[in-house]
This record gives sequence, structure tokens and C-alpha cells, in this order.
Amino acid sequence: MIDAGLPVRAFFTTRDGGHSQEPYASLNLATHVGDDPTAVVANRRVVSEAAGAPVTFLNAAHGVRVAWVTEVGAEPPPADVLISTTPGVALGAIAADCVPVLIHDAASGAVAAIHAGRPGVYAGAIDAAMAALIDVRGRAAASDTLSASIGPAICGRCYEVPHDLREQVSARHRAAFSTTSWGTPALDLPRAVETRLGELGVTAIVRVPLCTREDESLFSHRRDGVTGRHAGVIVHP
Repeated sequence: MIDAGLPVRAFFTTRDGGHSQEPYASLNLATHVGDDPTAVVANRRVVSEAAGAPVTFLNAAHGVRVAWVTEVGAEPPPADVLISTTPGVALGAIAADCVPVLIHDAASGAVAAIHAGRPGVYAGAIDAAMAALIDVRGRAAASDTLSASIGPAICGRCYEVPHDLREQVSARHRAAFSTTSWGTPALDLPRAVETRLGELGVTAIVRVPLCTREDESLFSHRRDGVTGRHAGVIVHP
């Protein structure tokens, strides 16, 4: 587990410490990648024990849909943003190259777990999460009460995309514009997420500087094809 550096219990999992066999070894948390369902249940139990509560894992919709979780261990609808104001609720954002983002608002106590893939970043998943957090309070968010942690994701040196796609995404998020280490068009989604959070007033931002494609302790769909998923987990105090 990697500490997320937030003022509440929050962490990012790696691929170690679970029950799955190759190519999902070993702490795969996804139910949709072909792994043994029994192993996934056992893996999710491991993470829930680390969280101190049953974790509600999001089912990515690859957009900007927000789902509210009001009960411990509840099963959410497909969404890329999970938010809770209920004490004891644990939220998990699953990813393998996409960006898992965790946010805590000290003013309201609300927590959010976000799956920020390329479609979600482009469409405004970060904006949707921030808007929902602000709505909890009914007033504009103050930067000194919001803290965010950006988890391991594929970096701008490795996320190769077609030229037209780089132009499209970077036209909306200039910080996403990048070039691979081998000289081809790329996107830097973690940098785009960090920049957007800053533009929206968040100043307390932790970024885990690990690239999923480069670091074999993490799952990477780009690197391995068939593989598992790790997660960012945050618990409402």
C-alpha cells in the first residue's frame, strides 16, 4: 500500500499482497478483467481490512457521472466519481494506467474517489467532482480545506496517442500535451489532473510520482494487455 498523504485514511494499492494468479498476480481488484471471482473477493477483503471498512469500488463509466454513496459497503451505479458524506464509508477508484484521484474536504468532511481516464479528463470528471463537493457546502470551496492526492498512472513519457487525439485533448487541457520518450505524440494525464485541480482552487495536492507502465509493482494495461487493476481508497472519518 502507498500512503496517499491526506488528513484522512487514504492509500493506493499495488499489485502485491493478494490471492490472484498470473496474469492478475496478485492484488487484482477488478471483476471485469477475467480473473477468478473468488480471488477478487478475497483481494477486496484484504483492501477493506486495510481501510477499516468495506470498500465501495466504482464501476467506471468513462465520463463525468457522479454517484453518492450513503451506506457502508453499498454497490454504486456506473460512475467515474464516488462521493460520500457518511462517516465510515470507504470509496475505491479502480485503475491501471488511468489516474486514480482522492479528495477530502475538511470543511464538510466529504470524501471523493475519482477515476480520471482520458475520456473523463477531457469531459471534465475533475470539474464534476469539485462541483459536487462544493454543492455539499452550498458555498464556494476554500482552497485551504480541500486536499487531493493523485495516484500512480501512466506518465507523459509513455502514454502514446495519435496526433489528432493529442491535439483534441490538449486543446482543452494544455497541460496534457506531451511527447513520449521515443518522440511520438503523447498525453500527460496526471499533469493535466494536477493542473486542473490547481485551477479550481486546490492548493494541497499530493502526487505519487510513479508511472504504471514503467513500474512493474503496478498494473498496466498498456504494458501487459491482460492484467489486473489497483485502486485508490479513501475513508470518510
